Amino acid sequence: RMLSGYKTKSNVKDSYKILELEEGCSLDDVRNSYRTLAKKYHPDSGSATADSEAFVKVEEAYRVVLSDVATKKKSNENNEEEEDQFKSKAPQHRHYLSFEGVGFGTPSQREKQYMQFRVDRATEQVLEYRKQRLESQYAATDLMKAKDVKESKKVKITQAVERLVEDLIQESMAKGDFDNLSGKGKPLQKFSDCPHIDPMTHNLNRILIDNGYQPEWILLQKEIRETIERLRKSIVVSRSNLGGPMTPYRQKQWNRICEQFVEDIRKLNKRIDNFNLVVPILSRQMVHFSADKELVRAQKTYETLME
Repeated sequence: RMLSGYKTKSNVKDSYKILELEEGCSLDDVRNSYRTLAKKYHPDSGSATADSEAFVKVEEAYRVVLSDVATKKKSNENNEEEEDQFKSKAPQHRHYLSFEGVGFGTPSQREKQYMQFRVDRATEQVLEYRKQRLESQYAATDLMKAKDVKESKKVKITQAVERLVEDLIQESMAKGDFDNLSGKGKPLQKFSDCPHIDPMTHNLNRILIDNGYQPEWILLQKEIRETIERLRKSIVVSRSNLGGPMTPYRQKQWNRICEQFVEDIRKLNKRIDNFNLVVPILSRQMVHFSADKELVRAQKTYETLME
């Protein structure tokens, strides 16, 4: 494998081979190859091919190749600039002195080149930081590793004890050991000194409730329930007003009432959709009302009243 035979002071050709590239490739080719190899060898990737030493070598090769490609690109651009017979001979203006002296051409062209330069510089800084972090990780002593193992065992023991305590509590509750506690089933005091409740949070919530504040989903739920009850009463009253038997004229009136009822149920179901989006508890979500079932229910209620 090429990475296993890599030397720290290798030449540019070896760096190209490590990145699986050929001389003359573009900057995009270099970056794409580096990303692919980094995902393959990065120790934090969880991949089966993860190898910290190989990753460090890939980073070093990437910097060598990136510098070589950038140098060649700049050299080619300078040659093209010298060969350009139509280049303006006007003196340089002040804005040509900006962008840290990077690039050539018009201000817009130099701005694009400067942005790319900043991206490359930032990439190199990130790579340097990753290299230093890897070196610091692998410089940890055996004592630190032993400490980590000890802490891990401590956490596992603590979790086991917590599970045991929880099991014992559940077992006692099943036996009824807590049924004779004083105050069981009674509501907490308004401004209770109960140590298990944060007094500040409890008092703030109580003040909000006393002043009429309620969460949006509670208000929506209340509105939906009031609306369906109103619609149910209204459809029963409308049916009672028509009476029986149903003449053709009354049947047309009933059909119009039913159409309006179906439209009202459709709007109510839209509100239920909005409610389900904001309700924080999954078990509190509501299902749509069926207009057909509600009409059948109204008819049965009417028949019961007539009897």
